[in-house]
Amino acid sequence: MDYVAPATISEAVGSAHAASGSVRFLAGGTDVLVQLRSGMHTPDIIIDVKNIPGMLDVARNNDGGWTIGAAVPGIRIGEVAELRSDWPGVVEAMELIGSTQIQGRASLIGNLCNGSPAADVVPALFAAAARVSIAGPQGEREVGVSEIPVGPGRNSLAKGEIITALHLPPRRAAAADAYLRFIPRTEMDIAVVGCAVNLSLNGDRVAEASVALGAVAPTVLSVPEAAAALVGSQMDSPALDRMSAACSAACRPIDDKRGTVEFRTDVAGVLGRRAAVIAYNRAGRE
Repeated sequence: MDYVAPATISEAVGSAHAASGSVRFLAGGTDVLVQLRSGMHTPDIIIDVKNIPGMLDVARNNDGGWTIGAAVPGIRIGEVAELRSDWPGVVEAMELIGSTQIQGRASLIGNLCNGSPAADVVPALFAAAARVSIAGPQGEREVGVSEIPVGPGRNSLAKGEIITALHLPPRRAAAADAYLRFIPRTEMDIAVVGCAVNLSLNGDRVAEASVALGAVAPTVLSVPEAAAALVGSQMDSPALDRMSAACSAACRPIDDKRGTVEFRTDVAGVLGRRAAVIAYNRAGRE
């Protein structure tokens, strides 16, 4: 197994593209190192991206949005007060991942690329309509985060490609998001169900909404029917009932030791309702 620490994105892309076997990028290492030590996967080359300029940067863009480098650790996300104010759901989702020690290393992009259906930050990124910058042998491109996960443990990146940054859009007035999950323990556990809601208000009515569910299908799900149930409402009971039912109807979970199909389906509706109310109340206070 080879290890390289390139100083530029082009060097990282070149090393990944030239590799004859499997490649793992090292940003935080909270997934890669566990896989190595457990024997789950031994890559032919590990490419450490932390020395590349921009990979550890968090910056507000001229349009009011945010660019977050691919190796920025979770603990840094929570330290940026303006980012937390704009995207509280994204921040709280990231802060649910692991312990304080894990937060010092784990990155949003690692959580996205790992391809876990139960990833906490991914539903929040889906709901936020976040995008990522990708560099590869054919040049650079930008895609929505929803195009990255394709199945458990799999992503859509081609050989030699690397995500360099995450982009959160500008936050509109009277808008907010929220993320909730159910876990068997009180902390440091994997989501049995996760739900993110992002919305904006016009007066006291929902003008726009997006809803995403985790751990209820092979990949994180966007649920447009649940979002549509909220639009135009004042977060009244009938709208929440329709939204909750849409969340449950969208589920395609499995039975495992963490939860049954019936349980996950029911909890998805409950969490959807609760997250929608939290996001609505947050948006109304701004």
